[in-house]
Amino acid sequence: MPVTGNHPEVNVDTVVFATDFCASSETAGLYALQLAEHLHASLLVAHSFLLTRAAEEAELRTHAESRQRADLEIILNEKTQALSSSRVRVTSALVEGAAHEAIPLLAEKHAPALVVLGTHGGGRLEHELIGSVAERILRSTRWPCLTINPHVAKPAGPTLSFKRVLFATDFTPAATRAAVFAISFSEDAEGSLDVLNVLPDSARNNSQEWEETKERFTRALEQLVPNHAREFISPHTFVETGDAHKRILAHVRERSIDLLVLGIRKSSHLGLEMRTSTAFHLIANAECPVLTITS
Repeated sequence: MPVTGNHPEVNVDTVVFATDFCASSETAGLYALQLAEHLHASLLVAHSFLLTRAAEEAELRTHAESRQRADLEIILNEKTQALSSSRVRVTSALVEGAAHEAIPLLAEKHAPALVVLGTHGGGRLEHELIGSVAERILRSTRWPCLTINPHVAKPAGPTLSFKRVLFATDFTPAATRAAVFAISFSEDAEGSLDVLNVLPDSARNNSQEWEETKERFTRALEQLVPNHAREFISPHTFVETGDAHKRILAHVRERSIDLLVLGIRKSSHLGLEMRTSTAFHLIANAECPVLTITS
């Protein structure tokens, strides 16, 4: 993420919208289009698939595309046409292969990229926490991912406007990259930026130490927002204790957040190492789009 002068710049050439044609993918597609317009990027509508045994045998036998492939091309073309825009170059890609391999490869081919996914939300025993396909794509790509779960409403207006952004951080190296996105979106919308760190309940065991810890973390959080950005956005810093997943979701609801930005690494308490990790809980349950930047 380059920096021009003091202004952080989000550098994205292609927004890769990975669709599985489910209902939540429709909302994700609208966000993908608005992101592409906002970032002056192209939009690539992608669907990956695996041939059924019958379709594979038919293609080998006839040396022509199967009905399965032809039907998917029709559906993908319809979805792509629905997202057509005079302000954005919109193309499509039907790729054969497992999604967690094919989508990251597409993102690399069209880098620098931002991947947009529609997720399935939570399910019984968290089995479908964000949908196994979306989860594996998130684990496999190095590019930022915007996820849209079924709780997220469609964009309120015709253009992208994240007026209220929440940047939840645990001060990992990924936080620096994530801060660029959080600040940039807030600044473009001339909105507010909340910077939040959630500590364990044990941090409050000693009242004096807690006040000192809170002050130290507050200063650290404030340093993430450069002075130039304060001319255009209204930053607020928060240091809280408790369950990170619950506190962040509560903050999203109470402050009517439009975008949640997570800067995480796989071994952090916000990381991706487990299906039950805070990051996946947030992706599945947040009532706003979630942008994850990993390291």
